[in-house]
Amino acid sequence: MSTATYEFCPSPLPVTRREFAGTSLQSTALAHTLRRTVRPFLDGWARYPELPWPTGVVDLFGYSLGPIRGTVRRPIRLPHCRAEWIRPPGALGDRAILYLHGGAFLCCGINSHRQMVSRISAESQASTLNVAYRMIPRNPIRAAVEDGVDGYRWLLSHGYTADRIVIAGDSAGGFLTFMVTLEALRQGLPRPAADVALSPLTDLDPVNKLAHPNADLCAVFPKRAVGALSRLIERLDTRGGHEPSTSPVDGSLASMPPALIQTGSQEMVYVDAELMSERLSQAGVPCELQVWERQVHVFQAAAGLLPEGTRAIREIGRFIRKATPVSTS
Repeated sequence: MSTATYEFCPSPLPVTRREFAGTSLQSTALAHTLRRTVRPFLDGWARYPELPWPTGVVDLFGYSLGPIRGTVRRPIRLPHCRAEWIRPPGALGDRAILYLHGGAFLCCGINSHRQMVSRISAESQASTLNVAYRMIPRNPIRAAVEDGVDGYRWLLSHGYTADRIVIAGDSAGGFLTFMVTLEALRQGLPRPAADVALSPLTDLDPVNKLAHPNADLCAVFPKRAVGALSRLIERLDTRGGHEPSTSPVDGSLASMPPALIQTGSQEMVYVDAELMSERLSQAGVPCELQVWERQVHVFQAAAGLLPEGTRAIREIGRFIRKATPVSTS
């Protein structure tokens, strides 16, 4: 789908890989439930992806998932989309996160991700701009990248310095995390402090994912859905007369900030997480890859129910606080 332009650094860094063993009963039950509910639904979508599926309903259902207690939030308007400002208890005044939600570029949004974002914000002691970027099929992926860059510009224009901003996202939002950073750098904006990606999609080409054993093990995504999403994106680019959408793994990564990538060991995009961490390290960019045993796609969203999700968010907070240390001057 895209031509590789990634660069190898003369002095590549090793990937910092951390394995998190153990699977709770809650996690096993969640995987069992998703395999029998969400996975068949996505298989149905994959058969007829261009039907008018009510994708907006997913975010409406998420409205009941309120933020953690004490969180203050307010609506924000970016040039082409909405966003929400989330300030948890204990947030430092000069540390911020730009968050890009997952949902296969098709669904989810501010409501569905509000609770998880508030948890990440609290653990990071940071306020967060949660962006409701434009989605397919009405808009190409490049519109979502543009909205993410607009969010980054908003933070910069409101007094946050780049070395105190972390760009983060899950699933398709993990894809956007890296693409927004690349585009911001291309436009001459200062480099953010770090990137954080949860179960990220990083390669629009489905070949490697479908060839991996996880294609049969993933509790969320059936094989058919991976190919269907790739073909849908390709058709949208063709119809709009756009250049084919590119993937983060094919980007010029040498100027990227340090990254944390979390993935479940049996999920479909595990291979994408591994590949992205390898490409970053080959470009000389520090990258920590955390592999969580048998965790489902974006298991962090179930923090509070899953002990692994709670621990993973603590790891995210640790990484963000380290990337944006409190000034001692």
